[in-house]
Amino acid sequence: MGARATARTISVEAGQGCLVGRFTAMGSPCEILVESDDRALARRLARTAAAEAWRIEDKFSRYVPGNIVGRINASAGRPVAVDEETASMLDFAATLYAMSDGRFDITSGVLREVWTFDGGATIPSRQAVNDVLQRVGWHRVEWHSPILGLQPGMQIDLGGIGKEYAVDRVAGMLGEAAACSALVNFGGDLAVTRPPRRRDAWRVGIEAVSAVPAGAGTVLEIRAGALATSGDARRFLLKDGRRYGHILDPRNGWPVEGAPRSVTVAADSCTQAGMLSTMAMLQGKNAEAFLDAEGPKYWCRR
Repeated sequence: MGARATARTISVEAGQGCLVGRFTAMGSPCEILVESDDRALARRLARTAAAEAWRIEDKFSRYVPGNIVGRINASAGRPVAVDEETASMLDFAATLYAMSDGRFDITSGVLREVWTFDGGATIPSRQAVNDVLQRVGWHRVEWHSPILGLQPGMQIDLGGIGKEYAVDRVAGMLGEAAACSALVNFGGDLAVTRPPRRRDAWRVGIEAVSAVPAGAGTVLEIRAGALATSGDARRFLLKDGRRYGHILDPRNGWPVEGAPRSVTVAADSCTQAGMLSTMAMLQGKNAEAFLDAEGPKYWCRR
């Protein structure tokens, strides 16, 4: 999750055959597209969506002092008891760690101490990376729900799963609150509450990567389910003609070699789509083979 926005506002305006509610959460532009002409309904759904997104952000963002993630990261080796929702997130993170052979690791965020992907050319030394790696690794964590114990100096970061979780939560809430179709889009991760009636499908775009001419993004149609995209088009380093993407392998602390520029996956839920797109990126040059074996519909750009 990105840094929390200082101002929290909601706007509702007319779109193409729908009403669009917009706000910012989790460091991303967020919107809900409501297949209705009822502005009061659209405002109510937008408020519901924003409130839930902001609740999740306040609870799980590493940028919010004093929340559960902050308390865990400041625990200095002391065990911390967590609530049921946090425990579910940690269980999911542990599952992803096991499924990815250690490639997906919520303790790897401390590597930002030596890596800054700002488009520059500053590459850390191997010794600096190795020093931080001593504080990385889910295998070093004591997790016996509901008690979590981190070694001193370790931290967790739930940003890799939080946004997709928020999309699914909001889509479920809007699906219960309104009979019309709605599309929930949080920074390109999205879900549909139910099939639309006024159109064949919702049309959404995948942003073009820099290797593709400007404006040449892909337009997809979605009637149900969800999409999630992982990529490194905006965050990278460039040194001696070599590009270092921001997707790090927590097992060695270095950018994944041969990773696609972006991977978009379609699945029943945004959480599932995000899991597959992220794990594909972590597979590097084997991303397509991984996705072919898993079987979802996907779009991979290099």
